[in-house]
Amino acid sequence: MILTHITIINFSKTVLLLQIFILFAFKIVYPATNKHGIALVNGTIRTINPENPVAEAVYIIDEKIVFVGSTREVREWIKPETDVIDLQRRLVLQGFNDAHVHFSDGGFSLLELNLRPAKSRDEFAAKIETYAASLPEGAWITGGNWDHEIWPGKKYPDRRLIDPVSANHPVFVNRLDGHVAVANSPALRLAGINRDTPSPDGGFIERDAGGEPTGILKDNALELVSRHIPAPPDPVRLQAISAALHHAAKLGITSVQDVSPVNDFHLYQQLARRGELTCRINAVMPIESYTEYLHRAGIEYHFGSPLLRLGSVKCFSDGSMGAGSALLFEPYTDDGATSGLAIYPKTKLMELIAAAHKNNLQVYCHAIGDKANRWVLDAFEAAAKKYGQKDLRHRIEHAQLVARGDFQRFSALDVIASVQPSHCIDDMRWAETRIGKKRCNGLYAFRSFLDAGANIAFGTDWPVENLNPMIGLYAAVTREFSQGGPAGGWFPKQKIELEEAVKAYTSGAAYAEHEEQNKGSIEPGKLADLIVLDLDIFSVPPKEILSAKVDLTMVGGKVVFVRD
Repeated sequence: MILTHITIINFSKTVLLLQIFILFAFKIVYPATNKHGIALVNGTIRTINPENPVAEAVYIIDEKIVFVGSTREVREWIKPETDVIDLQRRLVLQGFNDAHVHFSDGGFSLLELNLRPAKSRDEFAAKIETYAASLPEGAWITGGNWDHEIWPGKKYPDRRLIDPVSANHPVFVNRLDGHVAVANSPALRLAGINRDTPSPDGGFIERDAGGEPTGILKDNALELVSRHIPAPPDPVRLQAISAALHHAAKLGITSVQDVSPVNDFHLYQQLARRGELTCRINAVMPIESYTEYLHRAGIEYHFGSPLLRLGSVKCFSDGSMGAGSALLFEPYTDDGATSGLAIYPKTKLMELIAAAHKNNLQVYCHAIGDKANRWVLDAFEAAAKKYGQKDLRHRIEHAQLVARGDFQRFSALDVIASVQPSHCIDDMRWAETRIGKKRCNGLYAFRSFLDAGANIAFGTDWPVENLNPMIGLYAAVTREFSQGGPAGGWFPKQKIELEEAVKAYTSGAAYAEHEEQNKGSIEPGKLADLIVLDLDIFSVPPKEILSAKVDLTMVGGKVVFVRD
């Protein structure tokens, strides 16, 4: 049985969700070719459009919004065959656009070993032992996301800790930032790493007092082991991507800017052909391998369709602050022997960025430390001088610690600050110990970026952080731990308003990927990527933002998620 028309006019949340569920049960999941139209009425719609900031109703035909206004006005659009959803005054927002994720890695994090909850070294080892017992002998144990900063003593794990519980399995599990991982002895043997193996350029092999590798590897040294790990077959990767798609829809995420393995792209194409790609994906390729390939294929920035695109390349300038490898002007406060790690010499970094700029490819460059950010800004400026200023909207990913004089350069060079607010309330546990209180004034400086006129785009770096946008919004407006405090927020002058944070997660992220004409706000002519929340986050205390749930997610006028 297929229903062809349902008008929703009831007035309770339970009935609203039940009736939306009926749409699913009878296969009325709105297709992109819906000619009858869909009307959302009696809502509180925050449009992110300064000309019409708040509305009550939206009318959708095919994939796009054709009218935004009052419920009274939208009734003129409604026909007998129109599907009408009464929102019961619930809040409607543009779907969130996560500007920095590792999408399939996030999917795998939902399926694989998760070490983030481990509260000590012993618990870390115990979780690996339990997981190993569920695998066939010889199978690799990967994943992880461990965080030694929450362990007593805050000491890295090492191979001697995990060898006794993993003798029959090579283990390679990463710290939550992805810039540090620990390998057990079988994994080190397979990779050929021993006391004579030198640290690679841009990487570091940690050694004990006797000169033997401890199992801890940083940045470019990770590749010494990871290249020996068998790649998951396509069916397994599809399972991970499907898990990621469902998770994203559940959280109201309708677009992602994805820094994932290149072999995911053909799987995204398969899903798109089958009508199963329920999130818009902008895929980012590695700069060293793909700048020339994309150029030879004639691909430039913003290539593809609104559903699946490429034309951007990713590079690294430094490591992470948690790993002690973010590149700083001055030594670390807790380790005066180091100022971090440059992934490339500055001349090589500038060469890579210039080649991408010349070939009209957008660059996403990872930079954490103040020196790394300066290097990348210098590289963008030099490329523009050499090959001309272009509307490529190059980006610095993370931009965590920025020198005071460099905020204005983001604006002057039209460089996007692609930042992840949830990193702030995670890293502030240990940041002052790592770099000192004075330097923390320039850390996660959201207000400084906006005051300088820079364009900012919000994301999560999932699976490094939780994919839930509500955590990022809460972090940006409070700069407090999820359980509360410090009172007034950590370096509170860097807090921003909720409306600014939502814009960074929607219109700012759309601008960062050259998609502001198609999405980022709720207005006629744009894609109907909409979400309905169970509470109005603009009218509750900031703490309650964390409890907000998505009732419905719509991508291109098609319902892709309804909360049970």
